[in-house]
Amino acid sequence: MDGLYGEDATIMGALGGAAAAANPAMKWRDNMARKFQYYLDKSTPHAVARWIGSLVVAAIYCLRAYYIQGFYIVTYGLGIYLLNLLIGFLSPQVDPESEGPALPTKGSDEFKPFIRRLPEFKFWCVFATTFLSFFPILCTIFFFVFTVTLLPRFIVCSSRENFSL
Repeated sequence: MDGLYGEDATIMGALGGAAAAANPAMKWRDNMARKFQYYLDKSTPHAVARWIGSLVVAAIYCLRAYYIQGFYIVTYGLGIYLLNLLIGFLSPQVDPESEGPALPTKGSDEFKPFIRRLPEFKFWCVFATTFLSFFPILCTIFFFVFTVTLLPRFIVCSSRENFSL
């Protein structure tokens, strides 16, 4: 529904509103999304506090991976993803080599300031949610590996008549 405008948005909004009123899970999700957006909007002017909190969460994740002596592949993938985000944050939106000179050479030329390809707030949002979203992925991987490795043992044990642990 994000890309709909005009009459289509009105029709879809009416249908979505009726469906949300009938489904309590959708109503709860909408309320939670609204609350999340409210707190996200309130955190916008506090850039230093946002980054300090995110770096604390990142340090906790790194310490956890170090002390557990595991999750190296997931941490390596996370590092590559964050490096890609950092490159997008430090890169200009328009390549100056293909666009021409960045500074004005004549009085009629307009100065174009440095515009990032990835804005700071969006970079922070993705950085912060990355560490929080990797936890469910790690839990899913754990249960998958647990099931795959122990399922044959349960099948063998259940097929025996007398077995002891």
